[in-house]
Amino acid sequence: MKIVIIIPAYNEEAKIGEVVKEAVKYGDVIVVDDGSTDSTSTLAEKAGAAVIKHGENKGKGAAVKTGVRAIINNGYDVIVLMDGDGQHDPQYIESLASRINGAQIVIGSRFMDDISRMPLHRRFSNRITTYLLDYLTGYQLTDSQSGFKAISADQAQLLLKIPYDDYIYESELIRVAAAHGLIIDEVPIGCHYDMEKSYIGLSDLLRYIIFITRALSHKIIEKIRMRLNNL
Repeated sequence: MKIVIIIPAYNEEAKIGEVVKEAVKYGDVIVVDDGSTDSTSTLAEKAGAAVIKHGENKGKGAAVKTGVRAIINNGYDVIVLMDGDGQHDPQYIESLASRINGAQIVIGSRFMDDISRMPLHRRFSNRITTYLLDYLTGYQLTDSQSGFKAISADQAQLLLKIPYDDYIYESELIRVAAAHGLIIDEVPIGCHYDMEKSYIGLSDLLRYIIFITRALSHKIIEKIRMRLNNL
Protein backbone atom coordinates (compact mmCIF):
# COMPACT_ATOMS: atom_id res chain seq x y z
CA MET A 1 0.00 0.00 0.00
CA LYS A 2 1.47 3.33 -1.09
CA ILE A 3 0.68 6.12 1.36
CA VAL A 4 1.13 9.88 1.06
CA ILE A 5 0.77 12.10 4.12
CA ILE A 6 -0.32 15.70 3.56
CA ILE A 7 0.35 18.10 6.42
CA PRO A 8 -1.05 21.65 6.24
CA ALA A 9 1.15 23.88 8.41
CA TYR A 10 1.11 27.48 9.52
CA ASN A 11 3.93 28.73 11.78
CA GLU A 12 4.64 25.27 13.18
CA GLU A 13 8.43 25.47 13.58
CA ALA A 14 8.18 24.22 17.16
CA LYS A 15 6.89 20.77 16.18
CA ILE A 16 6.91 20.26 12.42
CA GLY A 17 10.37 18.64 12.37
CA GLU A 18 9.39 15.99 14.93
CA VAL A 19 6.09 15.30 13.19
CA VAL A 20 7.72 14.82 9.77
CA LYS A 21 10.53 12.62 11.13
CA GLU A 22 7.94 10.19 12.48
CA ALA A 23 5.52 10.46 9.57
CA VAL A 24 8.12 9.58 6.90
CA LYS A 25 8.33 6.10 8.43
CA TYR A 26 4.89 5.39 6.96
CA GLY A 27 4.93 7.06 3.55
CA ASP A 28 5.83 10.09 1.49
CA VAL A 29 5.24 13.38 3.30
CA ILE A 30 4.16 16.65 1.76
CA VAL A 31 4.02 19.73 3.97
CA VAL A 32 1.98 22.61 2.61
CA ASP A 33 3.33 25.74 4.27
CA ASP A 34 0.31 28.03 4.37
CA GLY A 35 2.12 31.37 4.42
CA SER A 36 4.23 30.82 7.53
CA THR A 37 6.51 33.62 8.72
CA ASP A 38 8.82 31.31 10.68
CA SER A 39 11.11 28.39 9.78
CA THR A 40 8.36 25.82 9.17
CA SER A 41 9.40 25.11 5.55
CA THR A 42 13.11 24.80 6.29
CA LEU A 43 12.63 22.43 9.22
CA ALA A 44 10.09 20.31 7.33
CA GLU A 45 12.49 19.87 4.42
CA LYS A 46 15.36 18.96 6.74
CA ALA A 47 13.17 16.30 8.36
CA GLY A 48 12.43 14.67 5.00
CA ALA A 49 9.25 16.28 3.65
CA ALA A 50 8.59 17.75 0.24
CA VAL A 51 7.39 21.30 0.84
CA ILE A 52 4.92 23.41 -1.11
CA LYS A 53 4.64 27.05 -0.07
CA HIS A 54 1.72 29.45 -0.19
CA GLY A 55 2.75 33.07 -0.55
CA GLU A 56 0.08 34.03 1.96
CA ASN A 57 -2.14 32.35 4.53
CA LYS A 58 -5.10 30.88 2.63
CA GLY A 59 -6.60 28.52 5.19
CA LYS A 60 -6.40 24.85 6.06
CA GLY A 61 -8.82 23.74 3.37
CA ALA A 62 -6.81 25.56 0.70
CA ALA A 63 -3.62 23.93 1.97
CA VAL A 64 -5.19 20.47 1.80
CA LYS A 65 -6.32 21.06 -1.78
CA THR A 66 -2.85 22.28 -2.79
CA GLY A 67 -1.34 19.08 -1.42
CA VAL A 68 -3.93 16.88 -3.13
CA ARG A 69 -3.36 18.54 -6.52
CA ALA A 70 0.34 17.78 -6.16
CA ILE A 71 -0.15 14.03 -5.69
CA ILE A 72 -2.99 13.18 -8.07
CA ASN A 73 -2.05 10.45 -10.56
CA ASN A 74 1.17 9.63 -8.68
CA GLY A 75 0.14 6.06 -7.91
CA TYR A 76 -0.83 6.47 -4.27
CA ASP A 77 -3.41 4.19 -2.68
CA VAL A 78 -4.16 6.23 0.44
CA ILE A 79 -4.03 9.91 1.33
CA VAL A 80 -3.56 10.69 5.01
CA LEU A 81 -4.29 14.18 6.35
CA MET A 82 -2.86 15.26 9.68
CA ASP A 83 -1.90 18.42 11.54
CA GLY A 84 1.65 19.65 11.95
CA ASP A 85 1.41 21.00 15.49
CA GLY A 86 2.23 17.73 17.25
CA GLN A 87 -1.36 17.05 18.29
CA HIS A 88 -1.61 14.00 16.00
CA ASP A 89 0.71 11.06 16.61
CA PRO A 90 1.99 9.55 13.33
CA GLN A 91 1.93 6.07 14.90
CA TYR A 92 -1.79 5.93 14.03
CA ILE A 93 -1.20 6.36 10.29
CA GLU A 94 -1.08 2.61 9.68
CA SER A 95 -4.30 1.88 11.59
CA LEU A 96 -6.11 4.60 9.63
CA ALA A 97 -4.79 3.46 6.24
CA SER A 98 -5.43 -0.22 6.89
CA ARG A 99 -9.18 0.36 7.19
CA ILE A 100 -9.48 1.97 3.75
CA ASN A 101 -10.28 -1.36 2.09
CA GLY A 102 -13.71 -1.33 3.70
CA ALA A 103 -14.35 2.42 3.60
CA GLN A 104 -13.47 5.41 1.46
CA ILE A 105 -12.76 7.67 4.44
CA VAL A 106 -11.42 6.67 7.86
CA ILE A 107 -11.47 9.27 10.62
CA GLY A 108 -9.20 9.17 13.64
CA SER A 109 -11.67 9.67 16.49
CA ARG A 110 -10.50 11.28 19.70
CA PHE A 111 -13.84 10.39 21.32
CA MET A 112 -13.16 6.66 20.97
CA ASP A 113 -10.11 7.14 23.21
CA ASP A 114 -9.54 8.86 26.56
CA ILE A 115 -10.72 12.48 26.23
CA SER A 116 -10.15 13.48 29.86
CA ARG A 117 -7.37 15.87 28.78
CA MET A 118 -9.37 17.45 25.96
CA PRO A 119 -10.29 21.05 26.84
CA LEU A 120 -13.94 21.28 27.89
CA HIS A 121 -14.81 23.89 25.25
CA ARG A 122 -13.42 21.55 22.57
CA ARG A 123 -15.39 18.62 23.95
CA PHE A 124 -18.61 20.61 23.91
CA SER A 125 -18.19 22.18 20.46
CA ASN A 126 -17.10 18.89 18.86
CA ARG A 127 -20.06 17.01 20.34
CA ILE A 128 -22.54 19.60 19.10
CA THR A 129 -20.99 19.83 15.64
CA THR A 130 -20.84 16.06 15.25
CA TYR A 131 -24.46 15.66 16.38
CA LEU A 132 -25.60 18.21 13.78
CA LEU A 133 -23.56 16.62 11.00
CA ASP A 134 -24.84 13.16 11.90
CA TYR A 135 -28.37 14.53 11.61
CA LEU A 136 -27.59 16.17 8.26
CA THR A 137 -25.81 13.19 6.72
CA GLY A 138 -27.21 10.05 8.34
CA TYR A 139 -23.76 8.97 9.53
CA GLN A 140 -23.19 7.94 13.15
CA LEU A 141 -19.80 9.51 13.75
CA THR A 142 -18.16 10.33 17.06
CA ASP A 143 -15.63 12.94 15.88
CA SER A 144 -16.53 14.79 12.68
CA GLN A 145 -14.00 17.56 13.33
CA SER A 146 -10.88 15.42 13.56
CA GLY A 147 -8.21 16.59 11.15
CA PHE A 148 -6.48 13.19 11.26
CA LYS A 149 -8.00 10.99 8.58
CA ALA A 150 -7.26 8.64 5.69
CA ILE A 151 -8.96 8.88 2.30
CA SER A 152 -8.85 6.41 -0.55
CA ALA A 153 -6.74 8.01 -3.29
CA ASP A 154 -9.43 7.29 -5.87
CA GLN A 155 -11.50 9.94 -4.03
CA ALA A 156 -8.85 12.65 -4.50
CA GLN A 157 -11.08 14.66 -6.84
CA LEU A 158 -13.72 14.75 -4.11
CA LEU A 159 -11.26 16.55 -1.82
CA LEU A 160 -10.86 19.23 -4.47
CA LYS A 161 -14.61 19.82 -4.80
CA ILE A 162 -15.00 21.22 -1.28
CA PRO A 163 -15.80 24.93 -1.78
CA TYR A 164 -14.42 26.08 1.57
CA ASP A 165 -10.79 27.01 2.24
CA ASP A 166 -11.01 27.51 6.00
CA TYR A 167 -11.72 25.09 8.85
CA ILE A 168 -15.30 24.54 7.59
CA TYR A 169 -13.57 22.24 5.09
CA GLU A 170 -13.72 19.39 7.62
CA SER A 171 -17.50 19.57 8.00
CA GLU A 172 -18.25 20.07 4.32
CA LEU A 173 -16.12 17.04 3.47
CA ILE A 174 -18.49 14.92 5.57
CA ARG A 175 -21.52 16.40 3.80
CA VAL A 176 -20.05 15.87 0.35
CA ALA A 177 -19.05 12.31 1.23
CA ALA A 178 -22.65 11.58 2.27
CA ALA A 179 -23.97 13.09 -0.96
CA HIS A 180 -21.72 10.72 -2.90
CA GLY A 181 -22.73 7.70 -0.82
CA LEU A 182 -19.26 7.09 0.60
CA ILE A 183 -18.61 4.81 3.56
CA ILE A 184 -16.93 6.51 6.52
CA ASP A 185 -15.29 4.48 9.28
CA GLU A 186 -13.57 5.59 12.48
CA VAL A 187 -10.65 4.30 14.52
CA PRO A 188 -9.59 5.45 18.00
CA ILE A 189 -6.62 7.79 18.27
CA GLY A 190 -4.90 9.48 21.16
CA CYS A 191 -3.94 13.16 20.99
CA HIS A 192 -1.48 15.54 22.60
CA TYR A 193 -3.90 18.29 23.59
CA ASP A 194 -1.22 20.53 25.06
CA MET A 195 0.08 20.93 21.50
CA GLU A 196 -3.25 21.91 19.98
CA LYS A 197 -3.57 25.40 18.53
CA SER A 198 -6.77 27.24 17.71
CA TYR A 199 -6.93 29.85 14.98
CA ILE A 200 -10.73 30.13 15.14
CA GLY A 201 -11.84 33.72 15.60
CA LEU A 202 -15.24 35.38 15.85
CA SER A 203 -15.56 35.80 12.08
CA ASP A 204 -14.78 32.08 11.60
CA LEU A 205 -17.40 31.16 14.18
CA LEU A 206 -20.01 33.31 12.46
CA ARG A 207 -19.21 31.68 9.09
CA TYR A 208 -19.63 28.27 10.64
CA ILE A 209 -22.99 29.21 12.17
CA ILE A 210 -24.13 30.40 8.73
CA PHE A 211 -22.88 27.15 7.17
CA ILE A 212 -24.77 24.98 9.66
CA THR A 213 -27.92 27.11 9.44
CA ARG A 214 -28.02 26.82 5.66
CA ALA A 215 -27.38 23.09 5.76
CA LEU A 216 -30.13 22.53 8.33
CA SER A 217 -32.54 24.68 6.33
CA HIS A 218 -31.90 22.63 3.19
CA LYS A 219 -32.40 19.41 5.16
CA ILE A 220 -35.71 20.59 6.63
CA ILE A 221 -36.97 21.81 3.25
CA GLU A 222 -36.01 18.47 1.69
CA LYS A 223 -37.96 16.57 4.35
CA ILE A 224 -41.03 18.79 3.86
CA ARG A 225 -40.92 18.22 0.09
CA MET A 226 -40.70 14.46 0.57
CA ARG A 227 -43.71 14.46 2.89
CA LEU A 228 -45.73 16.59 0.48
CA ASN A 229 -44.86 14.26 -2.38
CA ASN A 230 -46.11 11.32 -0.35
CA LEU A 231 -49.50 12.89 0.34
